[in-house]
Amino acid sequence: MAEKIRAACIRRDGSVYGTLMMLIGLLTLVPLCICPFYPQDSRYFSAFLAPGGLSALAGLLLWWLAPPAKLAISRQENAVFSSLTVLFAWFYGILIGALPFVLGGQLSLLDALFEAVSGWTTTGLSVMDVSVTPHIYLFHRSFMQFCGGLGFVMMMVMLVQKKQSMELFSAEGHPDKLMPNLRKTAQVIFKMYLIFLIVGTIAYVAVGMPLFDSINHTMCALSTGGFSTRLGSIGEYNSFAIELVTVILMLIGTTNFAVLLLGAHRRWKQFFRVSEVRFMFLLLAIFTPMLTFDLMSEMHMGAFESLRRALLDGVSALSTTGYSSMAYGKWPAFSLAILILMMLIGGGIGSTAGGLKLTRAYLLLRMAGIHIRKRLSSPRRVCAPSYYKAQGPAPIDNALLADTTGFACCYFFLFVVGSLLLTLAAHCSLTEAMFEFSSALGTVGLSIGLTAPGTSGAVLLIEMAGMLLGRLEIFPIVAGIYALPRFVFRKNKWLFGRMCG
Repeated sequence: MAEKIRAACIRRDGSVYGTLMMLIGLLTLVPLCICPFYPQDSRYFSAFLAPGGLSALAGLLLWWLAPPAKLAISRQENAVFSSLTVLFAWFYGILIGALPFVLGGQLSLLDALFEAVSGWTTTGLSVMDVSVTPHIYLFHRSFMQFCGGLGFVMMMVMLVQKKQSMELFSAEGHPDKLMPNLRKTAQVIFKMYLIFLIVGTIAYVAVGMPLFDSINHTMCALSTGGFSTRLGSIGEYNSFAIELVTVILMLIGTTNFAVLLLGAHRRWKQFFRVSEVRFMFLLLAIFTPMLTFDLMSEMHMGAFESLRRALLDGVSALSTTGYSSMAYGKWPAFSLAILILMMLIGGGIGSTAGGLKLTRAYLLLRMAGIHIRKRLSSPRRVCAPSYYKAQGPAPIDNALLADTTGFACCYFFLFVVGSLLLTLAAHCSLTEAMFEFSSALGTVGLSIGLTAPGTSGAVLLIEMAGMLLGRLEIFPIVAGIYALPRFVFRKNKWLFGRMCG
């Protein structure tokens, strides 16, 4: 029986891995559609065709040689398989996504890997000079962010649903199943984002943004990515209308997929009852005026200009998008501290956003309030706590609190360690390091100036680790790394044991 289970694992791994390799290869080929519109970029055709085509062919061969097995395996093996498969998808996707930059002579290998990590994780930190970057690479960066926001597993499930898809779906950080069928869930999410992409592009064009820029900025705003086709990001357009469209798209991108479905069905009463949505608007109502007044007093801006910058940059930080109105080198310390706090909190827990997530921050504050009330009143006067999700009211039980506090402790520990490492690698102040690493860990993309063309390799490696840990929410990476040696080398239990033995 054990031999049959191992054989089933081998066939199952080959089938899923092959599907993911085909998917990633085909996604890498998509930027070639730019060539008819920008013929001068046709010289980079082979830089995309080689990695994308070979990946698709290799995946097809692996899928064909290893058809899916029908034999079920244990829950523990399923969990290990899911973590390792998600890690494979992301690391393989980063490698394939980086190769066009290298083969086209745009970036060195390390810089290309950094750009791919920033793209797929929807972070937006960049080492490219976009003023001289060919259109095909600008589109490649934006398309990586659009697909990375949805996730490799979600896109795979949209095309074909396998028996282990639910485990993979959850391991990649998707907590909600919107429809009874997982494949329909992925298709509904994709349809919503496709509609938002079309509407957002039209809205940008209507307010004066060029079509190519409109497509790129819409993809990156919806995925809360933040890559821009302009050096000065959204602020370079100096248009309040463009900024307003950007704010709306960023809010859509940072909203839970399940909550967006309520809006799509016009169930607005339920939409605005969701605790996470209320908490998001409460934070914006608190932080936006604070940023506005600080910019007015410290940078001597006018009231309207201060409000514009506070709104765009505040929503960008909280939604973890990364679009900016101006450079932050001269921003007052108080405003930078607010942006750091907003980047750490992050966006919706079931959205394309990063960060600690609004729901976790809300739960931590709720429990702090409950503990304070317990000290001030008798236990009988304290009702059982609950909060409102898209699916309805949910209890705040001990298991939920344990998960929330455990993740929060790990998240802030990584933030402290990463910030300290950046002070050593970049030789910068602690404030600058905290700003930059909170941006990387929260997959935000705002930069105080530490990340740019020519940034040292040590800084890039630290930020790459932060981006990956932030996007995959720490535990799948830790679980995958922990399980990998046993999964590969233990012949009495895991996949390739007999081959190694």
